[in-house]
Amino acid sequence: MSAVHIRIDEKTKKSAQKVFEKMGIDMTTGIKLYLHQVILKKNIPFRILTENGLTPEEEQEILTAAQEAEKGKNVTKEMDIKEAIEYLEKL
Repeated sequence: MSAVHIRIDEKTKKSAQKVFEKMGIDMTTGIKLYLHQVILKKNIPFRILTENGLTPEEEQEILTAAQEAEKGKNVTKEMDIKEAIEYLEKL
């Protein structure tokens, strides 16, 4: 058996312990479950989101589109509601 030591702030530790307790497991079991999921999925077992609730890739796409729009690049002509709905239905 091997040991893993991590440093984490007290608030995060206590918050996680409360969640695990509600699930009926201890911190060690919760961390083991996480690591097993990493192995099974061969990746982090959840979506990583920014503070805006988007993936980093989604957020970058929006920022790029906004920068392009400011330059008049990759934008559509102004539309009324009917035209906009028709345009979206064609996508």
